[in-house]
Amino acid sequence: MTASLEPRIAAYIAERMPQARDVAVAGLTRISGGASRETYRFVLSWTEGGQARERKLILRRDPPASLIDTERRIEFEAYRAFHGSAVPAPEMLWLEEGDGPLDHPFFIAAEIAGFQASPALLWAAPYIATHERLAERKWTILGEIAKADPVALGLDKVMEPIAPEDCWKRELGYWEGVLDSDEAEPLPIIRAAIRWLRANPPPPAQKVGVVHGDYRTGNFLFDTEGEIHGVLDWEMSHLGDPLEDLGWSLQPVWSFGRELAGGLVPDDRAVAIWEKASGLKADPAALKWWTLFNCVKGQAIWISSARAFIDGGNTEPIMVYPPWALQNAQDRAALKVMGRL
Repeated sequence: MTASLEPRIAAYIAERMPQARDVAVAGLTRISGGASRETYRFVLSWTEGGQARERKLILRRDPPASLIDTERRIEFEAYRAFHGSAVPAPEMLWLEEGDGPLDHPFFIAAEIAGFQASPALLWAAPYIATHERLAERKWTILGEIAKADPVALGLDKVMEPIAPEDCWKRELGYWEGVLDSDEAEPLPIIRAAIRWLRANPPPPAQKVGVVHGDYRTGNFLFDTEGEIHGVLDWEMSHLGDPLEDLGWSLQPVWSFGRELAGGLVPDDRAVAIWEKASGLKADPAALKWWTLFNCVKGQAIWISSARAFIDGGNTEPIMVYPPWALQNAQDRAALKVMGRL
């Protein structure tokens, strides 16, 4: 499968690098994880100006059916907007929205190599000693995302506009719709959470900002010193209430059983870092709303993954893992946020 893709990728890139000769792709390898895009790494080699060159690149291709339906142009433009800023993001190279070159739309980016993303590494040496530093960087970067001006970044041209008072309505309505469409069995705990959320709406957003949509431990590249070198997985990014991102980072599923925000530090410490970096305030009642909302969103994602597998649209093993591993944990997380566990 990957071998047959290599010459097609090389042919595509050669058309976009007319100054290059002898363009070749080698070492194409599928990266495990990630159910909304197929992700591969490879080495591009070519000759230019009489010199041999090579570069490590990443391919993100749409699968036949996805855990979540997302717009690849939005993801591509979000990466591109933040690259080179206080928010570390990979360099984007090419976006292809047609099916012709590789059967499904895709984009190609520079690889940020030599760092780790797996949360499982964080609970042992040498990474366990970096938690405070990593938390400082993690929520400072999230604060920088919240502080960013979508208009100055040009993201208002690709992301749907929203009024401050409508942020919660749109997001809750969307993810409730996913549950209505995809659930295979009753979900009484999450349905109770939705009723509570509708009965206790949050205040309007302090600002409409860029929401990453999946900002959590596991979606950034870190080193042994607690530095973060790349924020990944922007496929759910949109304009909305920055508290949505903060609530996702705090939702209990991402504590990895450690009763700490992101498995790293107490919640109040994470919130304090974010407030300092963003210049915004995390009203406790509003933050509770958005954290519980993210329990609903999480469950909708896991259920959507199961539906794609059940219907046969995507039978990759990664589609089975989220509902198997996280559905019960997500129910318990919702109960915890509601004070019912």
